[in-house]
Amino acid sequence: MPVDEIELEAEERMEKALDVLRHELRMVRTGRATTALVEHIKVEVPSYGSTMDLRQLAALSTPEGNMILVKPFDPSTVKDIHKALEKANIGITPMSDGKVIRLPIPPLSGERREQLVQQVKQMAETQRVAIRNVRRDANKHLDTEENAGTITEDDAEQGKKNIQEMTDKYIRLIDEALAAKIKEIQQV
Repeated sequence: MPVDEIELEAEERMEKALDVLRHELRMVRTGRATTALVEHIKVEVPSYGSTMDLRQLAALSTPEGNMILVKPFDPSTVKDIHKALEKANIGITPMSDGKVIRLPIPPLSGERREQLVQQVKQMAETQRVAIRNVRRDANKHLDTEENAGTITEDDAEQGKKNIQEMTDKYIRLIDEALAAKIKEIQQV
């Protein structure tokens, strides 16, 4: 396998690790309302005979900074959605008027903010480890190709250098995403 293919595969895997982190960070609650907290909650709808994501059943919006508004497309699903939101255990009590469901986002306590900061740091570290594992795998692949004689020693060394630069870049992007999320969590 040529060096550029090994580098490309490594970069794709590093990009995936960064995407996973960004997705996980969107799901972490901050003091501000965001529809990402609830859009992937599974709602069992007996009248439809299936389980669906909340975003497929309702329009989600944040009319205020501390409120999520859930407006079902089909009013008959309000009770099913309400039940799913209660079962989701996201720390928010849904309030329904029969047509829409309001989710008031309570302010975070200082202790809870610290717990969330630790949680997001752990998420970031998990993805840093994943990126380092990609680097290790790519370097092993380069060594294997060099030992097999399909690439030269110089090409292998240059490939390792490029992969290290790529690793540094993605670790930096993870650190930036983490810093932004910590700032968002600590914002009162």
